Amino acid sequence: MEGLLALSRGIDRVNTIIGRNASWLILLAVFVSAINAIIRKMFSISSNAWLELQWYLYGGAFMLAAAYTLLENEHIRIDIIYGRWSRRTQHWIDLLGTMLFLMPFSLLMIWLVYPSMMTSWRTHEISMNAGGLLIWPAKAILLVGFCLLFLQGISEFIKKIAVMKGRIPDAHAPVSSHEAAVREAGVMLLDDEENDGRGDRA
Repeated sequence: MEGLLALSRGIDRVNTIIGRNASWLILLAVFVSAINAIIRKMFSISSNAWLELQWYLYGGAFMLAAAYTLLENEHIRIDIIYGRWSRRTQHWIDLLGTMLFLMPFSLLMIWLVYPSMMTSWRTHEISMNAGGLLIWPAKAILLVGFCLLFLQGISEFIKKIAVMKGRIPDAHAPVSSHEAAVREAGVMLLDDEENDGRGDRA
């Protein structure tokens, strides 16, 4: 079990790094959008390439952060029934949902996207819009996103079994609003300390 938990920690570490850095794509997309709007208004010059670049950046932020969102348990869940069950029953729901839905769906998408991406790459497929961009980078983002999501599914599966066996604490156990606020404050302080440390080293 220790080997599997080590694998889980490795997957979590990779998806944390990628997920946190993917947020910069949103800032870049906003920057591209602003520059495009200014140039269009001032010089009456525009291109579909700018618009498609924004789509690529937003899509990249969404797909590359999807696994990190799952890791942080921040994905949307319909809690009408789920929240009424005991925590052990919730563990079983999460476990079966990961095994029967998340991982098969991720594998299906990988299987469908990969050949399409390779075809686009070999043929240098370009968007049908005038001045559009190459298609394969967008498909590559999809492929990477679903690969990361599949790997995170493996990690969540391992951790869920370990929690149910009592090997590790339940990181997402229900807490009161006060406890949630204290935890959030702790995370924010830790992030600030890490940023200050990077600044000092620079």
